[in-house]
Formats: sequence, structure tokens, C-alpha cells
Amino acid sequence: MRTAGWFAFSVAIVAGLTVAVSDAAEEPHAAATEANAPPTVQPPASVVPVTPKDAAPPPSVTIIGASDAHGVLGRDVRSAADEDMGHIVDVIVDLTGHVRAAVIDFGGFLGVGSRKIVVDWNALRFGKITNKKDSITLELTKAQVAAAPEYKEDTPMVVLGASGSLQPLQAIQ
Repeated sequence: MRTAGWFAFSVAIVAGLTVAVSDAAEEPHAAATEANAPPTVQPPASVVPVTPKDAAPPPSVTIIGASDAHGVLGRDVRSAADEDMGHIVDVIVDLTGHVRAAVIDFGGFLGVGSRKIVVDWNALRFGKITNKKDSITLELTKAQVAAAPEYKEDTPMVVLGASGSLQPLQAIQ
């Protein structure tokens, strides 16, 4: 419905500008000084020019090489002993936007019997993830992850961290 409205609005603007241009071409020039001036086209009265009060500055641009950064959602997670630990299904950020943890879908078979657990971001190692098939290493054992409580959205979460690296997640006021 919005597309049809914008289309109709655009057609009305083009039609108005076409009429204004053809009317300007038919009017005789009043003075010789105006004959040397370039013709100006006045928009129809129904069109209000939009000028931003504060023009936004251009965005910054950063170029990251294809081999320098990779997405993590859906990536397999393996232990240092090469045990299957599941895959990353979400990333947890604090109120300042800093990444704090990852949610891993752990255990089960083909999604049946699996549960989500939260691990500290610093417990993950991204050493060799050059393509989608490469996994991320978790510095925890399968037994430690299996003992972690399940993550449920919109409830307090227990974040499992590597030895000595976990910081409490506190609300910023």
C-alpha cells in the first residue's frame, strides 16, 4: 500500500514539473535582461522543498579484508580436545555495546535434547576460522559445559567463563 502511495506521489510531482516547464516555455520574455538569464522552473505550489536543518556528516568507511574478519553466528564450537560443543546461536552485549558472552546451542542430536548455555566471550578462541567450515575453540571441557545451567531469554543468565577471566555483568546507571 505504501509503495502505491509513493508511486502516485512521484507521478504527481513529475506531472506538475512537466506542466510548469511547458508553461514557462510558452510565456514571452518580458524584458531584454530576462532574455539573457537562464530559464528557471518553479515547482508547483503543492510541492514543498525539503531542506535538512542540519545536514548529516558523511559516514565513515572502514574496509576489512575478507580474510581478516568472519561472522560467528552458526559457527561450530569445539573444545581444546576437539570435542563437539555445539554452535553459536547468539551474542550477548552489555548496555555499552561491548560483547560479553556467546550463547551456544549445546548437546542433543539434530536440535532434539539440546539446550542453550552462555559462555564468556574471553573463553572463545578464533585462531583459524578462515572459512565457514572452521570451528571456534572454547577453553572449557565438555563436562564443564554440560554442568552449566540452561540459558533462558529475559531471565538472569549464568555465564560460564574460563578460569579467572569472568567479570560480573552489572547494569550501567
